[in-house]
Amino acid sequence: MISSISGCATLPDIHQLNHAGNGNGNGNGAFAVAGSAGLLSPQKSAEILRRLQQEGKTDLLERHLAFMQEIHSKPLMVGNATRLLVDGASTYHAMFQEIRSAQDHINLETYIYDEEGIGERLGKLLVEKQAQGVQVNLMYDSIGSLSTRKEFFEELREQGINVCEFNPVNPLRGKIFSLNNRDHRKILVVDGKVGYTGGINISSVYSRSSTVRAKRTGTPHPWRDTQIEVRGPAAKEFQELFLDSWQRQQCPELARKNYYPAVAPQGITVVRTLGSSPRDEVNLIYIELLSAILHASKSIHMTMAYFVPDPQTVDALKNAAQRGVTVSLVLPSVSDVWSTLYAARSYYTELLQAGVMIYERKGALLHAKTVVIDGVWSTVGSSNIDFRSFLHNDEVNTIVLGKTFGDEMERAFAADLSASEKVDPARWEERSMVNRIRENLARMWAYFL
Repeated sequence: MISSISGCATLPDIHQLNHAGNGNGNGNGAFAVAGSAGLLSPQKSAEILRRLQQEGKTDLLERHLAFMQEIHSKPLMVGNATRLLVDGASTYHAMFQEIRSAQDHINLETYIYDEEGIGERLGKLLVEKQAQGVQVNLMYDSIGSLSTRKEFFEELREQGINVCEFNPVNPLRGKIFSLNNRDHRKILVVDGKVGYTGGINISSVYSRSSTVRAKRTGTPHPWRDTQIEVRGPAAKEFQELFLDSWQRQQCPELARKNYYPAVAPQGITVVRTLGSSPRDEVNLIYIELLSAILHASKSIHMTMAYFVPDPQTVDALKNAAQRGVTVSLVLPSVSDVWSTLYAARSYYTELLQAGVMIYERKGALLHAKTVVIDGVWSTVGSSNIDFRSFLHNDEVNTIVLGKTFGDEMERAFAADLSASEKVDPARWEERSMVNRIRENLARMWAYFL
């Protein structure tokens, strides 16, 4: 059975949610915070969030978290250590190191798993760990990994690795296939104690060889991307998302392992990891981001690979700039998908006129999906600012509260800014008619890009 690709899913109206709520919050404005031993007292929770507010010298968190608490009761997780990983080399080094130290299990979920280069190296390492008695569970997306030999995954299965394909392209394999529903998540969980997510797939495009990049994408530019490492109680949230995906896809039965071990505090960072799926009544990643933009008081710094925003997001960015918030977007100057590049540019005029500053990243193919707001609310994940991420894909984003991680994000943003060219409003209006036509054509297909 093949489902239609012309679905009519729509995004929620955040103002209606703000007015009505959905009954999941506690209704008293208190913030739910949990640690390694469970929920903290209201007094302790308020103390932690008051500290975060004072560090950032902004009232964003109080207003934003009060709103989010009314949307859902998922607690914030305290007691974590986080690390920002910039680009493929640092990400793979950290992930490989963690995999080598695994003692119980390794859960890996990815949109793209390329066999060549890094994928081959990772495959050999996973086989080694499986032979040592560490259970390896791997989920990959059918479309994202379409170019990878089926024999490669079969060889992993033969070595005892649990392998599951998300929405197999072949409908004869007994699962309902939807072309639009893709598993765009990137999740690695090791021993239930450390989790990774971001924009980085298992792919040779992140290697140093421009020749390898050009082979897959048609562009010789290096790829610029971001991942996050989370150690501590919040690793449980990565695990819950992975195991839920595994169950929903009716994957092979998992070996009995200690998937939810007791995890001691590893730091003081406050984290929330959210997953989203077309099955959800409300896309929490979308609402979390939109609420943070609406409640921003100082700055919105966004680095985004695919930027095809819905009207609510466009209005939120414009309104923020018009009320004096510094809104800066770093977007691609080249892309592996031409239509998304021109669709993004179709929004430039109205954003520029509202005072939003737009920069195009040079010398790299931008694939990062990160935002830092008021220096204290940050997100790193797989979700782009587009209809595909918010309506059609399974996605995952980690939100980190606090100035320490916010400062790391600001430094990464500044580095991208220094390698970018600012879009001048006057010069932008002089662009060619050919490019305007391309923008209009791409915009027509925004819902499906």
